[in-house]
Amino acid sequence: MEKTLGCELLSRARWKQDSGLVSKQKCWEAARTDLMFLTDDDIFSSAFCENSGKLINVHLFALAAKYYSLSNLGVCTPLEDVLEALKGDSEGATGIKPDEFMNNKKSHEVQVMSELVDGIANYCGIKQVIDIGSGKGYLSSFLSMQYNLKVYGIDSSSSNTNGAHERNRKLKKHWRAYQSRGKEALKSQSLEKANDKPVESEINCKTINEELLNNANSPQNQGQAIIQDLLPSCGFTEMATRVTNTEAEADLVTETQSHETKLSEEVLAILNVLPADAVEDFSSSHNCVELCEEEKVQRKIASLQAKARKSSESNLYSPLTSCITAETELNDIITDLEDCMMVGLHTCGDLAANTLRIFTAKPEIKAVCNVGCCYHLLSEQFENQEECHDQVWGFPMCQYLKDKGWCCGRNARMSACLALERVAVGQMLPIESLFYRAVLQVIIEEIYGVTKSDRHVGKTFSKSSSFVDYVRRSLKKLELDDSKLPDSCIMDYYEKYKHRMIELEAFNMLKVVLAPCIEVLILLDRLCYLKEQENIAWSGLVKLFDPVKSPRCYAVIALKN
Repeated sequence: MEKTLGCELLSRARWKQDSGLVSKQKCWEAARTDLMFLTDDDIFSSAFCENSGKLINVHLFALAAKYYSLSNLGVCTPLEDVLEALKGDSEGATGIKPDEFMNNKKSHEVQVMSELVDGIANYCGIKQVIDIGSGKGYLSSFLSMQYNLKVYGIDSSSSNTNGAHERNRKLKKHWRAYQSRGKEALKSQSLEKANDKPVESEINCKTINEELLNNANSPQNQGQAIIQDLLPSCGFTEMATRVTNTEAEADLVTETQSHETKLSEEVLAILNVLPADAVEDFSSSHNCVELCEEEKVQRKIASLQAKARKSSESNLYSPLTSCITAETELNDIITDLEDCMMVGLHTCGDLAANTLRIFTAKPEIKAVCNVGCCYHLLSEQFENQEECHDQVWGFPMCQYLKDKGWCCGRNARMSACLALERVAVGQMLPIESLFYRAVLQVIIEEIYGVTKSDRHVGKTFSKSSSFVDYVRRSLKKLELDDSKLPDSCIMDYYEKYKHRMIELEAFNMLKVVLAPCIEVLILLDRLCYLKEQENIAWSGLVKLFDPVKSPRCYAVIALKN
């Protein structure tokens, strides 16, 4: 009996522990040495003074934060275990590198996540993927071209959708360029070979052509025909695309001598990325007796080329513009919606929560793989005491935290966005930018009496030539009159707080240390929400990316019964 994904992952985890490859005790050994005398409730409180509430033990604070980080809690499922459990007897597609079309960070994310999505799609027996918050379509187009999945990318920004259409146009242009270069290279090679090889007799060629026609419907010979005249594999890496008629005839001689020879690795790679209907059925062509056998072969090869080109180009994903909420009806956006899975690579704020809610509510969505980001933009049910019964909130999602009325607050959610792993390898925080923003806050409170605003300063620091310039640009964005504030007054504030910049740096480093603990709360809330649903067969948290390259590296994954 076939194992479920959950059973497979459980058995692999037990095997690892029994075989000594993973020891939970060792994972906790260092932290427990320092924290063995404390209960879980006391760990953080002991780092602070009971009376003043001030931090008195930075070392203990850091250890406690590490203790509660996701990497140490033991709740994540290893990516390699998930891929192995999903894989079964299927063979993965060969690696096509997307480096030419995206930066290193995006390339890393797309390659890792697309392999996982393809494994889930194959496991569930589905071919349609809905990419929520698809942006300019990096993940969507790669899933479509590399893994032959039918992908709809939905983004709320029309400029992103337009960018995705433009990117598709450029990819098609690259395909044609690759094809043209491949044709020229192989034409040159075939001419050189033709000069070196003796010309086969007409009788031999006729015999060979007849034998090819008699066996043309076998999968192996169809595959060999594809190799002789094929488009490049998905436009990411250049491959040989065509042979001339002279070389085709020479290749036919070799093929008929050993019909049982296995396809090469390059052939398998090409066949893996071709759509299933890219190979045309030749049976209808046997009635063309008036054509010479050689012309029949040439026409079949040309037909294969045309159909492969059409299939490949039409296989690019479909970018759509729509704002996704928890109540969104996908049937109103996608007319040919079928059994599918939802994916999201760095879905912003509430979009991650809404993706999970849509997944649990719609029976046609069989799986979900979501990596969230921008925690500071999450809406919180208990952040403001105003009750809005009809609103759907981004946090909390699970009933457990709702019953407790749990609230993080914007400052904590902002901290959750910080990247501890990057700081650990020397990519320090932008302290000067943070200092500018902190002093600006003092100015707008003391001079303008503003403590809250719906407007944002944004990325003003990088465009500013000095602190005075920064303040004036920011005030204009906040729609505050800067004429009442002379330059000398602005610089007085700068000089007043300059000596406290080191305090600001220390404070932000403490926020960085605490960041993983807050992210844990948000991610476990989403996982618990899925665990509460009755129609979920398996759900888990999986670390997908290198956190130095991509700090928001955890995926929430679930499969339905």
